[in-house]
Amino acid sequence: MRVSGTVQDSIVDGPGLRFTVFTQGCPHGCEGCHNPQTHDFNGGSETTAAALTAQMLGNPLTDGLTLSGGEPFAQAEACAELAEAAKAAGLNVWVYSGWTFEELLEKAGAEPEVMRLLRAADVLVDGRFELSGRSLDLKWRGSRNQRIIDVPRSLSSGVAVES
Repeated sequence: MRVSGTVQDSIVDGPGLRFTVFTQGCPHGCEGCHNPQTHDFNGGSETTAAALTAQMLGNPLTDGLTLSGGEPFAQAEACAELAEAAKAAGLNVWVYSGWTFEELLEKAGAEPEVMRLLRAADVLVDGRFELSGRSLDLKWRGSRNQRIIDVPRSLSSGVAVES
């Protein structure tokens, strides 16, 4: 798994104290991206989901895991492994993606690991960052087009259900 970095005890990537993993590599290239250093698929460093799991579970105060980017769904299999470990430990899982929920469902038809990661997620913040819709007043997202989606309810109903 290629990562740009991690943050222990983040309070800006979802509710509570979060272990945030910034994946390395993003195909979207959104203008004004908050994390442009994560775009290069050859940047960052290599690690394993097991090593990240040990780091995440090493802090008993952690409330949840956030997978950000880069683009977590570009490394869906490794991210799913980490997310499943978080769920098994009783943590909630948030995933940020430039792809929309609908695009991810379409991708999942050809890439089963995408559905595996979706199934392990509680919340998906979806959609590409749009500089024209940027607002510092939005909670948990950067631009107005992005949605905060309840993944279990959305998978059950087949349509995006916003939280």
